[in-house]
Amino acid sequence: MKRVSVVVLCALVLTAMGCAKPPTDKVAAAEQAVSDAREAGGQAYMAEDYAKLEGMLANAKKEIADQDAKIALTRDYEKAEQLLVAVQTDATRVKAEAGKKKEEAKAAALQAQQAAQAAVKRTQELVAKAPVGKDRAAVESIKADAQGLNASLAEVQAAMDAGDYLSAQTKAKAIQDKAQAVAGEIQTALAKVAAGKGKKKGK
Repeated sequence: MKRVSVVVLCALVLTAMGCAKPPTDKVAAAEQAVSDAREAGGQAYMAEDYAKLEGMLANAKKEIADQDAKIALTRDYEKAEQLLVAVQTDATRVKAEAGKKKEEAKAAALQAQQAAQAAVKRTQELVAKAPVGKDRAAVESIKADAQGLNASLAEVQAAMDAGDYLSAQTKAKAIQDKAQAVAGEIQTALAKVAAGKGKKKGK
């Protein structure tokens, strides 16, 4: 009787071990969590942490594949499940922090955009005062540069509309630098004209 009980017990243990199944639901939940973190801007604003998330998810999937390759009675998905839980936990954190950083970047991008618009406006006002004389070709080149700034402003707005605030900041800063350079050229030309008029009066 005891022998039969032992055999039955062993059979039950082996059956239980053989019931281990891949944690497909947990994989789907972890994948969704990582996707949510990416949508929140994790890849752009929390690049290092997001990369770790993807690495952890990949490790969990590899662990599942390794267990799948084993004999059914020896499969154990506990390690994979722990990794998947960690992925979800970290993904939630990355999502929240990336969201905050994205909002900060949006505010900074808006400020940079406004500064770029003001710089372009000042430059255009100077262009209207640009002297036309022997340096007509140079003046026309300066005007073309000023017109190009308007097109660049449109690119900044497009980046803002797309939610690419880091790119918008970079583009806006480049516009400010270019506008300052163009304004400097015009001011130099105006100074030369003023100096020339002064010499004529002196004669």
